[in-house]
Amino acid sequence: MTDVREEQLDALVRHVDEQPIDFDGLSVSRDGDSYAFETPEVAQDALSESGLRDIAVDAEPYVTNWYYWEVEVGDRGRHRHAFLRKLEAADEWSVPERYAELADGVHTEWGELRITATLDAAGERRYEIRHEDDADADRSKLDEYTDPLDARELATFDDRGRYRPLKTAPTIVSGWVFPELDGRDLIEAVDAFYPATIANWNLEREGELDVSHWEETVERQTGIYSVIETWNRGGGHEHVEWVAETCCDDSQCLKRREWQYNEETELEADGGDGVFPCREPCSLVIAASRKWTRLESEETQTYEFELTPSEKEQIEDIIDAVADGRIDDIREADVYEGANRYRTRFLRTKRFDEDGNLSGTPTDRADEEEAAGHDD
Repeated sequence: MTDVREEQLDALVRHVDEQPIDFDGLSVSRDGDSYAFETPEVAQDALSESGLRDIAVDAEPYVTNWYYWEVEVGDRGRHRHAFLRKLEAADEWSVPERYAELADGVHTEWGELRITATLDAAGERRYEIRHEDDADADRSKLDEYTDPLDARELATFDDRGRYRPLKTAPTIVSGWVFPELDGRDLIEAVDAFYPATIANWNLEREGELDVSHWEETVERQTGIYSVIETWNRGGGHEHVEWVAETCCDDSQCLKRREWQYNEETELEADGGDGVFPCREPCSLVIAASRKWTRLESEETQTYEFELTPSEKEQIEDIIDAVADGRIDDIREADVYEGANRYRTRFLRTKRFDEDGNLSGTPTDRADEEEAAGHDD
C-alpha cells in the first residue's frame, strides 16, 4: 500500500483546475466549482475540493501512479518514458496489478543486465541494475555503485581485463550492483552499458527505426574503408552472408540485426534474438570486412598435407573452439578435447617444421618450388 502525499494532492488539484486528467484508469475533471472523480472501482461527481482530496486519498494507487508518470517522469524524453513503462509492463497490467507486482519487484532482462523495478511508499519507482549472472546473489556480496556514470568503467573491460570494443558483446563483467536508482539515473546507466539501445528499441516499437542496409552503408565508406565496396561487384551478397553469420550472432553481439543486404534483398543469416535492434553494420563489422575484403582478393592455392584422421578432426575442433570462444573452458587435463592445449602443442611438435609450416609445406608456392629446386 502507498500513501498519497499532500504535494501529490496539490498537484492533482492544480492540474485538473486547468485540464481534465485521463490516465491509466484515473479520470478527474472540473465543472464550475465541483469535481468528478472516477477509477475502475469508484465513480463520484459533484465533489468539493476537500471531497476530491478525500476520495483521492482513498483511491490510491491511481493518484500516486498518475503523479509519478505525469509529474515525476513527465515529458522528459519519449524514449525514457516508454522504457520506464516497459520495466513495469504498464501496458499489460492495471494499476493495482502493477503495484502488487512492484511490491515484490518486477524484473526485466536487457542484454546482460537484470533491471528490477520496485515501489516506495509514495508510489515513486526505484530501480536496481545488476548482471544477469548475479540474479540470485546476495546484494551484500556485490560491489555497490550509486553514480550511473560508473557503468562506463564497468562496460570498458571484460573479466580478463581486455578492452571491449563492442559494447553489445556478451562480455560485461559481473559482481556489481546499482541498488537504488531513480528513473533518470537508470536511463543514464543503461545508456552507458548499451549506448543508444533504448532509443533504437523505442523507435522500432513506434515504427520509426531508420535502418541503413549493407549496400548503402558501404557506399558511404571513404579512404581505406572504400575497398569494401568491391564486394558488391559479383558475389557480394555471398560475402555479406559470411560477414553477418560471423559477426551478428547472439554469441558475439546481443543486438538483433535488422539491416539486410539492401532494401530488396534479405540475408539468410540469422539476425539474433536480442531485445534491442541493430539498425546498420557497426564500425567493428566494417573494420573486419575491410580485412576480409583484402584476404578474399587472394588467389586460391592447392596444398597437400599428411594428417591422420584424428589430426584432421583435431584441427576442426581447434577452429570451432576458437570461433566459439571456448578455449578458456577447456581444461589442461582434458586431453580428449581436440583444442586442449597439450594436444595442440603435440600436434605442432609433430607436424610443424622449424619454420612453422604445417607438414613442412610453405604458404607461398614459389617458396616451395624454390625449396624443391635446391633439393634437386
